[in-house]
Amino acid sequence: MDNTKHDRLKKIPTYALVLVLWIITAWLLYPLITLDTVEMDNAKEYLYRSAFGIALMIIFFGKTTYDIFFPHVTYRKMPLLNTILLSIYAFLLAGGIIFMALRMIVLYLRSREGGLLF
Repeated sequence: MDNTKHDRLKKIPTYALVLVLWIITAWLLYPLITLDTVEMDNAKEYLYRSAFGIALMIIFFGKTTYDIFFPHVTYRKMPLLNTILLSIYAFLLAGGIIFMALRMIVLYLRSREGGLLF
């Protein structure tokens, strides 16, 4: 019993790191969600910030897809509920990536009327 408690305590830094990465991703993508138009003064900042946030989401998506197809549980079959939840999570991530990329394109096209951004 003590061994499983020790295993759970070893996973806490991993969970904390993932949570911190998600908070950073949300911070990077927040302006993209709330922005209606891009000003020339901050266009490059938002582009790089949004691109880095989307890159983090793509990394999360790749890790989730890897976890679905190659589970860490090697000594027994992966639980069905775990597979279903990972699949839903992967679909939500893919939807978020597509939404953010389309949002960047729409903002670019709206701002294009005023001239070139870059």
